[in-house]
Amino acid sequence: MFDLIIIGGSAAAASAGIYATRRALNFKIITKDFGGEVATSGEVDNYPGIPGTNGIELADKFKKHLTNYGVIPEEGVEVKKIIRQTDGIFLINAAKEGQDIEYTARAVIVATGVHPRELNIPGEKEFKNKGVSYCTVCDGPVFGGKTVAIIGGGNSALEAGLMMADIAGKVYMLNKNPVFKGDTILLDNLKTKKNVEFIYSVKTSGITGKQFVTGLKYEEGGSEKELKVDGVFVHIGMLPNSGVVPEDVRKNNYGEIVVDKNCQTNIPGLYAAGDVTDVPFKQIVIAAAQGVCALLSAVQYLNKFKQI
Repeated sequence: MFDLIIIGGSAAAASAGIYATRRALNFKIITKDFGGEVATSGEVDNYPGIPGTNGIELADKFKKHLTNYGVIPEEGVEVKKIIRQTDGIFLINAAKEGQDIEYTARAVIVATGVHPRELNIPGEKEFKNKGVSYCTVCDGPVFGGKTVAIIGGGNSALEAGLMMADIAGKVYMLNKNPVFKGDTILLDNLKTKKNVEFIYSVKTSGITGKQFVTGLKYEEGGSEKELKVDGVFVHIGMLPNSGVVPEDVRKNNYGEIVVDKNCQTNIPGLYAAGDVTDVPFKQIVIAAAQGVCALLSAVQYLNKFKQI
């Protein structure tokens, strides 16, 4: 029996873990893999105190900070379901290395983050990891000197474009909208790259290839066109990893877990932090702060729990 189980392996989980060990809680961090979406971020220049870093380096710093406190996240754990039992204790059903495993805790913090939204077009699933990628940081270096397309209209697409402009021979930026919604400074920087071409107000309709990607189809003005590309990077938003929480946990229309100002859900003892919540601004520093908020709220709950 743990006081607390923290589910996740990124900014929110790390900050919660740091504060949990300082409060001498009997807790464990469990996660499928450490780093989450932070590790897939490109340049990170807005995290206070650590200028000029990137997602992989920042995630590594999170893990090292935990290690300095003697906290070793248990990786390789895939949580299937969180169940709140009649006595108020949480049962967490999970799997690790093909074996079922269970954890019990008096309180739980869900910091499971998000996963990439897919285009759901012909060829996308067929060529996943064969030229189609949702992580430019992970797979971009493979396309040195080649032609790639980046699909999306926000910061993640712009960051991917900046990275690939320095790696690929040619970069197409496809946006379904007439303008980009990301930071102006990123867009202005990307516009200075001579090997980048912008294509606005188009709908991606298909991905073609043989063993690997060879082309990308899109609709423009009622007609379908095709680009010859070697790789396609999809950055069209994220979906919350909220399916593990009990069915009676309140969510919004996007599937995000609804929390109050204390990061508490509508279920006593169950907290959520980071991008999996309905907090509108998805930023690493905000996720880290939410992790602390959730932990301190959980401590208050556990203090009352122990008095009963």
